[in-house]
Amino acid sequence: MGTMFPENGGYVVWVSSALGPFWGFQQGWMKWLSGVIDNALYPVLFLDYLKSSIPAVAAGGAARSISVLALTAALTYLNYRGLTIVGGVAVFLGVFSILPFAVMGLLSIPRLEPSRWLAAPPDLRSGVDWNLYLNTLFWNLNYWDSISTLAGRCRNPSGPSPGELWTDGYFSEVAKIIGGAWLAWWVQAAAALSNMGMFVAEMSSDSFQLLGMAERGMLPEFFARRSPYGAPLVGILFSASGVALLSWLSFQEIIAAENFLYCFGMIMEFVAFVKLRVEQPAASRPYKVPLGTTGCVLMLLPPTVLICVVLALSSLKVMVVSLAAVFLRLPSPPFPGTRERRALRATFSSSSTVPPLDGALPRGVGGRMDR
Repeated sequence: MGTMFPENGGYVVWVSSALGPFWGFQQGWMKWLSGVIDNALYPVLFLDYLKSSIPAVAAGGAARSISVLALTAALTYLNYRGLTIVGGVAVFLGVFSILPFAVMGLLSIPRLEPSRWLAAPPDLRSGVDWNLYLNTLFWNLNYWDSISTLAGRCRNPSGPSPGELWTDGYFSEVAKIIGGAWLAWWVQAAAALSNMGMFVAEMSSDSFQLLGMAERGMLPEFFARRSPYGAPLVGILFSASGVALLSWLSFQEIIAAENFLYCFGMIMEFVAFVKLRVEQPAASRPYKVPLGTTGCVLMLLPPTVLICVVLALSSLKVMVVSLAAVFLRLPSPPFPGTRERRALRATFSSSSTVPPLDGALPRGVGGRMDR
């Protein structure tokens, strides 16, 4: 659907087109909040990877807080410089992060013990924290839809997208056992810097989502302001502020909260996908799932079951905080003519470069090759 709606709003536009602007706004709120919570995780992981080498920054207190704020400020500046800088840094960090794991894999070949590959731990049922396990697994598999909010910046959004794709900090201990201290340091640096790459990529997605919502008239037009380098300035500042406020949480609390909100957004994306397939089967788009309506529903059934399991296993604290965040915006999104929009005393406008969402896709949407 990202190639069907090649603009900065991404999944917000999908849901708005299928379910109306009310649910599109809720989708934007939940996914942006989930993304900000997710971004708060990366400074935490960065410091956790360094705890065996620099214990002071991993422990609580002023040193950790200052480190988190400094990291957030530095990486926010990279986003301010625009997507060209963000993309280059992300590619470099990706290559740098993969190399030590490739070396570690080669060094571990002489120590392979195939007899242990299928051995199950004796405490599989009683010794597994299924809530943490499933939340961590879900977190590692989600956010593939984030690229859709950057489609408006792609020269060829309808073309093919390239395939990119233990306890926190434990790989450095494995590397030390296999290759020694030098490999442990390399893995620590690579893993820590990979989190920085994830941070700048996630912040780009979140900030361009707000830009896309402003272009659709869902947010005040000042959210569409850009830096001299083309980056969404206000969106970056809002996202960075949220990260700074949430970085005091633990790894477990952050992934549980973000997954809870992300699950609601994914359910709406699934519903929007099926509804658009039913109501607009002939809409122009370069890619189409080769299944009928029943096949699409069956395809979405397993991830829906996983989403329900993740929601059911969430702690009461996570449920209360996440649902409070959802219902905070549910009753009153600022649509044209509403009391809330008038009370904001802000200017709302829709960009002339985005197609209308009037129930029918404009001719050619999904086939534009350059923006």
